Amino acid sequence: MIIFDLTCQHGHRFEGWFQSADAFDAQLARKLVSCPNCGSGEIRRVPSAVHLARAPEPAPPPSPSPSPANAAVVNPQSELLNAYRKLVTAAIANSEDVGTEFANEARKIHYLEAPERSIRGQASDKEFEALRDEGIEVLRLAVLNKEDLN
Repeated sequence: MIIFDLTCQHGHRFEGWFQSADAFDAQLARKLVSCPNCGSGEIRRVPSAVHLARAPEPAPPPSPSPSPANAAVVNPQSELLNAYRKLVTAAIANSEDVGTEFANEARKIHYLEAPERSIRGQASDKEFEALRDEGIEVLRLAVLNKEDLN
């Protein structure tokens, strides 16, 4: 299952769940996807939270950097941890690794200087905060390895 953020020609944003990217393309071609707000069939994919860059919107308050104050202890066999692992796996599988060029590439996408696509990579705390200050939505995801869990 894959979740796409979509928009219609009138700028209404909504979410669609599909079996695969090919299933989305096939449904779109057959005019089976429409805007739930206005019924428009002119739909396109837009960057999602995984994409890490969106068209300018009012910036939400900055999230605190990961710290012991907002850490959690979770049973390694819990449903919550399994769901998180699936989320991270899907994010990795459906995004392009731009490595240390993440901040630069996120800006290019945000300012429409590069094609819209999902990206992932590394950013320093300073780069992360600078992106947030510019109104570029970014998300930090911890990649959990079994050997890191007790």
